[in-house]
Amino acid sequence: MKVLIADDELMSRKLLQKTLERAGYEVTAVENGRLAAEQLCPANGPRLALLDWVMPELDGPGVCREVRKRNEQSYVYMVLLTSKESKEDVVAGLESGADDYLTKPFDPEELKARLRTGLRILDLEDRLVEAREDMRFRATHDGLTALWNRGMIVDLLGRELARSIRENFSTAILMCDLDHFKSVNDTYGHLVGDDVLRETAKRLLSSVRSYDFVGRYGGEEFLVVLNNCNPAYAFARADEIRKIIAQKPVISSCGPIPITMSLGLLLNQEWGRQPVEELLHEADAALYAAKAAGRNCVKVATPKTSSAQDSPVHLPLRVRR
Repeated sequence: MKVLIADDELMSRKLLQKTLERAGYEVTAVENGRLAAEQLCPANGPRLALLDWVMPELDGPGVCREVRKRNEQSYVYMVLLTSKESKEDVVAGLESGADDYLTKPFDPEELKARLRTGLRILDLEDRLVEAREDMRFRATHDGLTALWNRGMIVDLLGRELARSIRENFSTAILMCDLDHFKSVNDTYGHLVGDDVLRETAKRLLSSVRSYDFVGRYGGEEFLVVLNNCNPAYAFARADEIRKIIAQKPVISSCGPIPITMSLGLLLNQEWGRQPVEELLHEADAALYAAKAAGRNCVKVATPKTSSAQDSPVHLPLRVRR
């Protein structure tokens, strides 16, 4: 574990550094508070700090206040070293953001014990952060494929559509569905079916740009959002995704399994300011048309004319086969 020592007295700094190095710490020593703040504030800086109260440029409490302003970094456990003993001084030091204090002269064993306390607190903080990030991931990602889940991909789509209207560019929506997936589950079992879904997710991710979105919409259905997509190339990009899915069988414990995918493509610029749900419905209708046309193809959702006979027909959403 890295520990920072900040003390303007050379001998005190050297003795403290030697004590901590013998205890197994990786020590960085500086001679004033400003240097201490510069070392502690970066994300990869030391997470334990021993700060002399009285230092040039920036005192110990001042360093604590500077560090506590940086909310985005990992927690830093800071101990003030001081000859001040009044209750008012102790309160002022702790109020500045310090976690603990030691009155000079201090016993080296007590110092090491207090640093061990800091290590336990940092370990607890790390575990809490890990648990929080795990909960956040589970709330926004599909548990099987690790893609965005349905709620999150629809939310991201809504934000992207709003941005495309503001900045006048096109967003392509691809509703994608594996062909004959039910027969995969029926023939090979659901565990192999899960392997097929995971491999499909990998291929979808490999076929889009880093700033496009891919989510599992439900079952064997996926939603792909191509951001800032040139309408002239949208169909070609969708068809390339279809080819990547079908280019080779999925290797499973039961042998190779050929897969194909049907896609419904919608360009938001052709539909004006439609609600997200309406656009998804139309993309799904295009997907259903791809299924009806023989599968393993791309069909485009095209707005109908405003006449009564050409008004949009909302096809029923059906279970994919």
